[in-house]
Amino acid sequence: MKEDKTLANLMEAFAGESQVNRKYLAYARKAEKEGKLNAAKLFRATADAETLHALKHLEIAGKIGSTADNLRDGIAGETYEYKEMYPEFVKEAESAGNKAAFKSFTYAMKAEEVHARLFQDALENLDQKEEVFYYLCPVCGNIEKAVPEKCSICGVPGEKFIKF
Repeated sequence: MKEDKTLANLMEAFAGESQVNRKYLAYARKAEKEGKLNAAKLFRATADAETLHALKHLEIAGKIGSTADNLRDGIAGETYEYKEMYPEFVKEAESAGNKAAFKSFTYAMKAEEVHARLFQDALENLDQKEEVFYYLCPVCGNIEKAVPEKCSICGVPGEKFIKF
């Protein structure tokens, strides 16, 4: 019984540390825009520290499997987001008249579908030796295997994509 509570605590800590990592990165960007470089560096260092905590909690919880298992988990998570979670969020934002949230949710929903497809492709080609590059749209999170002329989701010019 106590072990079940420990697992729940590990997963709660993972979620909290993961969220605060993203929040601190957002704070760092804001500090940089304001020219507060020391605060920005501190937020980035702390964000990385929170990532270390989150990854260790996830590892200890036994939630990191084989690459194939992790890809299947990624497919399931991304599919849930684009099929179930975001469609509801989009409807609610539209009904509330919140155009910024509507756009943010719509971009994310469309990008999550791409992510699920790319994870499926990676799973099917797991033993491929040829190196693959991925290109990330810095606005909507779309990922392509080649630099597009413009993002198919948000229209950002392809030269803005980030290579991985």
